Amino acid sequence: AKAADLLGLMHYMEGLRLIAVLETIAVTSDENVTVTDTEFSNVAVRLYLPRRAPDGLKRAMVYFHGGGWCLGDAGMKSYDLMSRRISSELNAVVVSVNYRLAPEHPFPIPFEDVYSVTKFFLQSKVLFQYGVDPTRVCVAGDSAGGNLAAAVAQQLLEDPEVKTKLKAQILIYPALQALDLDLPSYRDNENKPVLSRFLMVRFWSEYFTSDPSLREAMASNRHVPAESGHLFQFVNWSHLLPEEMRKAHVYRGPTYGSAELAHRFPGFLDLRASPLLASDIQLRRLPPTYILTCEHDVLRDDGVMYAQRLRAAGVQVTHDHAQDAFHGALTFILWPFDLAVGHRLFNRYVDWVNENL
Repeated sequence: AKAADLLGLMHYMEGLRLIAVLETIAVTSDENVTVTDTEFSNVAVRLYLPRRAPDGLKRAMVYFHGGGWCLGDAGMKSYDLMSRRISSELNAVVVSVNYRLAPEHPFPIPFEDVYSVTKFFLQSKVLFQYGVDPTRVCVAGDSAGGNLAAAVAQQLLEDPEVKTKLKAQILIYPALQALDLDLPSYRDNENKPVLSRFLMVRFWSEYFTSDPSLREAMASNRHVPAESGHLFQFVNWSHLLPEEMRKAHVYRGPTYGSAELAHRFPGFLDLRASPLLASDIQLRRLPPTYILTCEHDVLRDDGVMYAQRLRAAGVQVTHDHAQDAFHGALTFILWPFDLAVGHRLFNRYVDWVNENL
C-alpha cells in the first residue's frame, strides 16, 4: 500500500482496503440467524435476527467495526462470524453498521453515520418491530469502532430526543484520544503487529484530513496548540496509568503545535473523536462498561485510562487486560490467523454481554 501510494498508483488506504475486500463475504442466512443487508436512516447495515422461538423480548447490540475509520466492512468474515454467534447464542438482534469511510468521508461523517443508525434503532417503534426489549440495548465496537461506540454513548446522553437509555457499552481495544500519541503504549509497541505507531498516526490523521501537514505534526506529537493545553489533564498518563504500565517512562508534558493547524482541522480536539476528553460530570452518567485492552498494542493506554476515569466517576467498569495479546486479536479467529487467544478473549466478551445485557 505504501509503495503504491508513493508511486501514485492509488491512495495508501485504497491499498489497505484490498484486505477487507478479500475478506468480505456475501449475505448468507443459516439455521440459527437470518442475515440481511438493509439501511437504517440511509446508512448501510448488516442485520442479524435470531431464529430462536420467541420466549419474550430480545436483547440488541449495535456494532461498529474497526479499521482506523478508513477500512473494514460489516461483511468481513470475522465480523460476520462474531455477529452471527452473538445473535444466535444470546438471542440478540445485531445491527452491524457499514458507516462511510475516511479519507473520502472524513470526520465527523463516520460518527454521524453510526449515531444516526443508533438513534434510529432506539426509537420505540423500531425496537417493537424487531421484538427488542428497550431496557436491553448496547453499543459495541473494536478499535476505531470502539472509539465510535464510546462517542455514541456519550452523545446519546446529551440528546433530548432519545428516550431509550443504553444498558451497556462494550469497547474492544478502543482508540479514545488523539492528543497524546507518545503514551508508554505507543513507545513500547511502536513497531509491533498489527498496528504500528506509524499506521495509527496515519489512521488518526486520515480521519480528519489527507493533508500531510497534520500527519507530520501528529507523528512528532506536536499538533495540539497551547490554547488547548488544558485538555491534557484528561489524558495525563502519569497519574491515570498504573505503575506497572508507566514502567521507566517519564512523563514530559505536552509540546505544543501550531494553532493554525488546529483551526484548519479541529476534529482531533472534538469530543466526538476523542471521548477521553469528556468531563467527569459527563462520564458519570454512562452505562456499565466492558473494556478490553491488550498488552502489545499502541492503544493499550487509551483503554486503561478510560477505565480509570470511568471508575473514578462512579461507572461500573469491567476492564479485561490481556497480557498475551496484540491489537486485533479478537478478529483473528479465522484461518489463516486462527489464534487461540482470540477465541479466549471473544468467549470472555460474550460471557460478559450475556451476564450484563
